Amino acid sequence: MALRLMGKKRGMIQLFDEKGNAIVCTVVEAEPNVVTQVKTKESDGYNAIQLGFETVKAKDARTVTARVGKPLAGHFQKGSITPRRHLVESRLNSVEEYKVGQEIGVKAFAEEQHLDVTAISKGKGYQGVIKLHNYAGGPASHGSGFHRHAGSTGMRTTPGRCLPNGKRASHMGLDRKTVQNLEVVRVVEEDNLIIVKGAIPGPKNGLVYLSPAVKLTVKKKK
Repeated sequence: MALRLMGKKRGMIQLFDEKGNAIVCTVVEAEPNVVTQVKTKESDGYNAIQLGFETVKAKDARTVTARVGKPLAGHFQKGSITPRRHLVESRLNSVEEYKVGQEIGVKAFAEEQHLDVTAISKGKGYQGVIKLHNYAGGPASHGSGFHRHAGSTGMRTTPGRCLPNGKRASHMGLDRKTVQNLEVVRVVEEDNLIIVKGAIPGPKNGLVYLSPAVKLTVKKKK
């Protein structure tokens, strides 16, 4: 049960520590997330807050409702909140300190040393077994006739079929991935930036979810 914030991956940079060692970092811009709903045990059976991220912008304000849909438009109107493009729910032990319309920025993670980052990985389309499953392939010479395909996957009369869950050419990427225990290098509150050490999934300007590192948090409690 921990707070999750949404942000956008803005790219990678290189910083240097006090010893002059280069640190490869990823920059995440997390403009303040707004509380769109507060759930309590009395009314919903559990404690949680719903956060909205990225204001829906349109040249004609009349099209905003069409962009988010009438049910969500009514949901935002109920809390007097400008419609947001993304929503996420965070289960918490206590929600007494939160109220609808409250904004939560990167300051919430100012004291965190490590974060878990979740995002949708880059889609690679339909790929063969060499790129997707690291197959070695066959000889590269002209005469072999076996270069980049999977080879035989069947057996004899018994069982007379290919067993399920074997490795095949298929779709690659576009999966929900979580990178755990990324070190927080810097938090820049005035620019709504969190800089973490290492790479995170997804393309530039892709949506990412930030939360305190679960495994390290459990260790601290023990």
